[in-house]
Amino acid sequence: MEARELYQTPPEMAGQRLDQVLALLLPEYSRSRLQAWIRDGRVAVDGAQLAASGRLRGGEEICVQVPQRSSDAAPAGEALALDIIHEDADLLVVNKSAGLVVHPGAGNPAGTLMNALLHHDPGLADVPRAGIVHRLDKDTTGLLLVARTLPAHKRLVEQLAAREVHREYLALVQGQIIAGGTVDAPIGRHRQDRTRMAVSQGGREAVTHYRVAQRFAQHTLLRVMLETGRTHQIRVHLASIGHAVVGDPTYSRLRLPAGASADCVAALGAFRRQALHAARLELAHPISDEPLEFSAPLPADMAELLDVLGRDAEASGA
Repeated sequence: MEARELYQTPPEMAGQRLDQVLALLLPEYSRSRLQAWIRDGRVAVDGAQLAASGRLRGGEEICVQVPQRSSDAAPAGEALALDIIHEDADLLVVNKSAGLVVHPGAGNPAGTLMNALLHHDPGLADVPRAGIVHRLDKDTTGLLLVARTLPAHKRLVEQLAAREVHREYLALVQGQIIAGGTVDAPIGRHRQDRTRMAVSQGGREAVTHYRVAQRFAQHTLLRVMLETGRTHQIRVHLASIGHAVVGDPTYSRLRLPAGASADCVAALGAFRRQALHAARLELAHPISDEPLEFSAPLPADMAELLDVLGRDAEASGA
């Protein structure tokens, strides 16, 4: 079985190679897989075949025939709790909880956000990846966009590729940061540990902006804005500048501040996930083009940790 997916080259991508554009439009697939589909004739640009290195002008219709393995069939819906921030005929906005995996996969065949969405709306089985157009890591909380129709899916993917969706995160990081800044460094797979990502000269473009939201004695709460959407981007970029996200099991180590209160030490030791929350989204509605803005409050565990750090900073005069 195959799924036929249609996209339009965003004008901002004019001059880029076909395989580069596909990598942005279909980030869940590897570059090598996309190049193989191009070689196999599964990709048409305005109805014609084009080499992977062919340059696009912008505005072309790209048709991708995505092979569907038997294991890729839509998973069963499950009656799992969903925190729905917004719902209309074309769009869902969900506030994802910590510990919830977005897509089924190895080790997580069920109990995912996709399973919950398919129970809430069985019609999502007709939309690629049940309408999920971007991802959050298992232990990152916050806002996710879900397209309920094929036209909405197409438009949301195009908006994300053209960087027209404004995404803002809250990240609690180790150390004090005095002022905001930008990390512009490519990200690719770690050379030794393929489950991790790393800043790599051979990686894909990645740009992260940050500004200070609140300072504590030995930590900083940042507002983080993404230009690109690479795997683990915020976590990798902040760790690369010496300010790893608190609790990150992959890119940081537990650092207990000298002189911190017993409550502060206990709270940091007990926080066993990355303190990262997708707090705000701004975009145009995929069908009506109406400007939309959504926000999600901090989850209770992260809010409690910030409260403890705030009390500790006040007591120490920081």
